[in-house]
Amino acid sequence: MEALHEAGIRAAVALQAGPAWLERFWLFLTSQLDPKSVYTVFLFGERPYWWIHESGLSSREQLPLRQFPVTCETGPGSPSGHCMILAAALWPVVTALSEEVSRCTRSRLLRLTPFLAYIVLLVAMGLSRIFVLAHFPHQVVTGSLAGMALGWGLQRWPPNFLKCRFFLLTALGLLLGALALHGLATAAGLDLDWSLGRASSRCSEPGWLRPETRPWASLCRASGSALGLALAARRPLSRRAAEELRALEPPLGSAALGLLALDVLHKLPKSEDTALWYLSVGARYALGPVLVGSLVPQLILILRRLRATP
Repeated sequence: MEALHEAGIRAAVALQAGPAWLERFWLFLTSQLDPKSVYTVFLFGERPYWWIHESGLSSREQLPLRQFPVTCETGPGSPSGHCMILAAALWPVVTALSEEVSRCTRSRLLRLTPFLAYIVLLVAMGLSRIFVLAHFPHQVVTGSLAGMALGWGLQRWPPNFLKCRFFLLTALGLLLGALALHGLATAAGLDLDWSLGRASSRCSEPGWLRPETRPWASLCRASGSALGLALAARRPLSRRAAEELRALEPPLGSAALGLLALDVLHKLPKSEDTALWYLSVGARYALGPVLVGSLVPQLILILRRLRATP
């Protein structure tokens, strides 16, 4: 070990003997890419509505900016979840539309129309997030790019959505990943609830604070939804039941009833205790897929059969 340590000292001497520009480069890497800085860049993104006050910009310059009821999100701002989810969800739709258009015409412009509409919609969403002071431009760009990559990846390597195991592993992976991230952040001396204080102090109307956007709420929604989809996939409808549902008139009845059930579910009162609040969010999002994918269709079939019974 003595020889190894001495070799390390010799390496440090050689590095410090380099030119001044290289010294600045090493110092930049160490100071800007340490664990705390990495977490700050990728997880702890500021939001415009509080940053203008925290940075002192609002005291140095009179800015004609307003807040809105949708402004005061309580979680970090990087990346934009609105842009990321929109980009990911619409990617398979846009590619399918593009393929359909390509079968009907050879015009390159017409074939690109779905993608042009896709980009315009993403730009409009990004501008709306900047307008309400919820995100900075770089956050909507990174969110959009991440969503495109996610949509492309899921389309290229689609998982088996009919298997319960896929959703169980997804929920477990999200939870374990969050616990690991929490441990690393705590070890780095980071306060994961830092954004709550800033949001509470800088929101112009306390009633505009949106608790569903607080840190880790997205994790509860995603892991809860994955668990709910696993439960729904475990008890899928039989082929006969699925055919009966498709034969219903009007065919949108099941979807409408499912949406109504979800609306009622998410309007139920939530606990004021933080731990119970997170638990209730996860439970609601776990129950949602079970309601829509299993319980509501079964209820519709039971009612239909009772009605058909003489």
